[in-house]
Amino acid sequence: MNIILYNSLSRQKEVFSPLDDAGAAGPVRMYVCGPTVYDFAHLGNARAMVVFDVLFRLLRHSYEKVIYVRNITDIDDKIYAASVEKKCHFSEIAKKFEIEFVTDMNMLNVCSPTYRPRATEFIPQMISMISTLIDKGFAYEAQGHVLYEVDKYPEYGKLSKKSPEELLAGARVEIATYKKSPGDFVLWKPSTGHIPGWESPWGYGRPGWHIECSAMSAHYLGEYFDIHAGGIDLIFPHHENERAQSCGASGQPEMARFWLHNGHLMINGQKMSKSLGNFFTVRELLGKHPAEVVRLTLISTHYRQPLDWTYQLTIMAQQQLNKWYRILGKKDIYNDLFDDAHASALDEDFAKTDVLESAPGEDPVFAKNMDKINELSQDFLSALCDDLNTPLAIQHLNKMVQAYDQLPTDDLYISIFYCGRMLGILYNSPASWFQSDSIAAVDVELINQKIEDRKKAKQNKDYERADDIRRELLELGVILEDTEEGTSWRKQ
Repeated sequence: MNIILYNSLSRQKEVFSPLDDAGAAGPVRMYVCGPTVYDFAHLGNARAMVVFDVLFRLLRHSYEKVIYVRNITDIDDKIYAASVEKKCHFSEIAKKFEIEFVTDMNMLNVCSPTYRPRATEFIPQMISMISTLIDKGFAYEAQGHVLYEVDKYPEYGKLSKKSPEELLAGARVEIATYKKSPGDFVLWKPSTGHIPGWESPWGYGRPGWHIECSAMSAHYLGEYFDIHAGGIDLIFPHHENERAQSCGASGQPEMARFWLHNGHLMINGQKMSKSLGNFFTVRELLGKHPAEVVRLTLISTHYRQPLDWTYQLTIMAQQQLNKWYRILGKKDIYNDLFDDAHASALDEDFAKTDVLESAPGEDPVFAKNMDKINELSQDFLSALCDDLNTPLAIQHLNKMVQAYDQLPTDDLYISIFYCGRMLGILYNSPASWFQSDSIAAVDVELINQKIEDRKKAKQNKDYERADDIRRELLELGVILEDTEEGTSWRKQ
């Protein structure tokens, strides 16, 4: 089955095949821009990580080898500013929040990448690439800075589809006398005083943000690779600048064949912002909702569309998961299927690299019986193959659950389980899901409101609506009990 992806470079869907096409063997080479580790990851960070984790799982289902690189930016002025505020070395800030980031991603069932390079480990490669750009006439030195001269790259703006005037207006560029053009961007900048830096041919300094990803992706994936992905806000200037640097240094016509970008994340119709008080970190949300609820909410909207995060969306995700786990709990097959030996094998498949190691992590081989999807779940797989249509895939998973409810078979049970795993959910046993503290954390105000709505519905003799409300609460793990004194509730 062909995988079709929307390519931001061509602005259309295209059939995907690896550049090094050896059929199902692959390899597929993919790079996703990782976090700048100066604080806890926010919900927007999580959306990109979860979305492209689903892509990684799909690619692993289709190809024997996938090389997945997701970097850590551990040198940045934001990190330095945080270290000054905390009165510690910048590396302490970076290490702390790298660990916190990986912890959050593990909670969200995000697979470890094949490689997780840190920018500080690739300073020599960055210096070498900058030197090549100078030698080829794409970059110049000025007052301790090295800048990329965008006028020397005719295709600058092709990825973002912006004119030179639009690029300049949207670049938020630094007005500096040493620039040949205001749109020229920094490859290397001087460090003074206590600002972190390294020795280079242009003096003591540090790299610009964009050169980091160009150097790291080239090291692991080569000068031209299959997929480069990240949030839509990275198209310009970050990805536009990456493409200019990489192509200028390598002489290749392109850096990556496919460019993929997930849409913006909104909170109740507004852009997430600390000033608006609607800024959420992943850690905060994991304190309020089960991790799989957060993950399912993040993929409930097509990845290229804006996701408007609302409380109602999390409620719907909770209801979906409760329904699926209730179905999985109907048979003893779960325990038979996933004994200790099998569980250990699955753990190895999804091994998480030690965050303090820079060596390659495990290349996760998706679960042993994923061939069940080919036999039983073509519609589900077709949805994912059509540009990661996770909302449609979720619909097909619901249809499988409904079919199982009417005619339970072991094969359909296994298929439901593995399709869930393809989405990165259903990692709990049914018993542990309903007994966990996180699932038990319910919104008392919401429950009381629904009880009041049900009371009014019964007074109006709208018994169908009253029954619907009872079912809605049951999906949240809440059981209503009617007595002469009124209606009470308890956790399931």
